[in-house]
Amino acid sequence: MEIYDRAEVEVDTKADDSPVTEADRAADALISDGLRAAFPDLVLVTEEQAASHSETAATFIIVDPLDGTKEFIKRRGDFTVNIALVENGVPTRGVVYAPAKGRLFYTDDTGASVEESGPFDPAAKGDVTPVRVASPDNGALRVVASKSHRDQATDTYIAAYEVADMKSAGSSLKFCLVATGEADIYPRLGPTMEWDTAAGDAVLRGAGGRVVGFDDHQPFAYGKPGYRNGFFIAHAPGVELVDG
Repeated sequence: MEIYDRAEVEVDTKADDSPVTEADRAADALISDGLRAAFPDLVLVTEEQAASHSETAATFIIVDPLDGTKEFIKRRGDFTVNIALVENGVPTRGVVYAPAKGRLFYTDDTGASVEESGPFDPAAKGDVTPVRVASPDNGALRVVASKSHRDQATDTYIAAYEVADMKSAGSSLKFCLVATGEADIYPRLGPTMEWDTAAGDAVLRGAGGRVVGFDDHQPFAYGKPGYRNGFFIAHAPGVELVDG
């Protein structure tokens, strides 16, 4: 947030043409150091450390230190820090923190999802509220979609549903909006990496929701080659999914 509040932020372009800022790198270093100290025996995969992308294990921690870099650069606030534990292809624990929004979501020690209210003191847990997906009305669905990666294919797919409300959000906040019952479905018809989705997926699963493959509607798995995702649909149970 110190970097976010500056008048100017240093921005570079990575090999895949995506932006990266000094905040991405600083957060990555801070989070990685803490996780390696706390969990020295677990494989750690982070977006900003390319060498970690080749490591494979049945159990691993995966991190996106700043998800929604475009939102960060444009000062739109919809960026998050994502940390997840994956066990045998399933994200079983996750933390999604949106510092500019003042929202913190995570799975507790039972695997259930909660939202904690501030001041977010690392030494003392604040007040927590359980979060749970809504019971959707298929005649009046509430859809959330990407703010920076919206395209015609996504709009065409959404048009196949009876939609009562449409909202846009950046980063992994879209998973959290479904988890809290603020939305019913989030379709993603575009490329993502596992560090983009694992933490939000864990929070949604812990709230009773689901993330499935776009084509087969089967549960989304992690630890894929190169940590690359296919298209997916995040939704509350009860949403009558349309074939892609």
